[in-house]
Amino acid sequence: MTLRPPPRLTGLVALAAVLALAIAFSPVRGGRPVFLDVGNLTDILRQVSEKGILAAGMTPIIISGGIDLSVGSVLALSATLAGSLLMRADAGLWPTIVIVLAAGCLCGLANGLVVARWRIQPFIVTLATMSAARGVARYLSGGAAIPLGFGEGGAPPAFRALAAPIVPYVPMPAVLFLCSVGAIAVYLTWTRAGRYVRAIGDNEATARLAGVRVGLHKTAVYVIGAGLAALAGLIHCAQLEQGNPNDGAGYELDAIAAVVIGGTSLSGGVGTVGGTLVGTLIIGIINNSMGLNNVDANLQLILKGAIILAAVWLQTRRPAA
Repeated sequence: MTLRPPPRLTGLVALAAVLALAIAFSPVRGGRPVFLDVGNLTDILRQVSEKGILAAGMTPIIISGGIDLSVGSVLALSATLAGSLLMRADAGLWPTIVIVLAAGCLCGLANGLVVARWRIQPFIVTLATMSAARGVARYLSGGAAIPLGFGEGGAPPAFRALAAPIVPYVPMPAVLFLCSVGAIAVYLTWTRAGRYVRAIGDNEATARLAGVRVGLHKTAVYVIGAGLAALAGLIHCAQLEQGNPNDGAGYELDAIAAVVIGGTSLSGGVGTVGGTLVGTLIIGIINNSMGLNNVDANLQLILKGAIILAAVWLQTRRPAA
């Protein structure tokens, strides 16, 4: 019998290996690897936060046996809606946050209801929502970015807190990312609903026969995923100080990659949001390291694709529990 390390340990080993390689190949400044600069490490946290929040929301969706290709567009719609509410409607801070989060949840509700009630493949449903959400964002903004102005007659300065450091070197987006991971961990591990989500992903027919309200729980995971995408959109708007309907393209692929690299099975039933956290950090460190070494952006995409394929291949090599 061949002994294999548990998936959680495998992810941590992979993270340690990526860290070691990033340090080893980092440019050196003043006798010290640039990668280890506190400012650079803070940048990594800031850079992974938005996609990490998307990935956290994607985790229960994939565990349930689904997929959501619309989260990048929901992020763009949320950022654009926030810019429009703040600059054109003078809605104020909290009404803007509530309306944007509610709009994101409505996108998820639409996805979930169609997937659960009409039993259309999630790939098709969320592909349609991806196009529709992007179209709404462009219609709302007139196809152009909505820049934020702060102060009298503009956005409230408090909105910047979504992108500002809480304390030096601890950016708010990173804190919200970790809070999202924690909330999803509690949901999947400590609640009955989370256990039902795993059961649905493992065998939907059996879960239905056992009395699980499959439609309700499948809809819920899409609402959660889109709600977190809306949160990421608010952060995105605050960080760039604009709502741009063209942003967020490809973010859904990075989110899916982080979930898969973290050990969640695309066939459903297996996975943890802790693994997603590790997968997000691995992708962030790789992207940062290649940026420091001026690696061509097209080569970065090729490498990311190879990493995803390797992660899926490793999943198929794991013995059944």
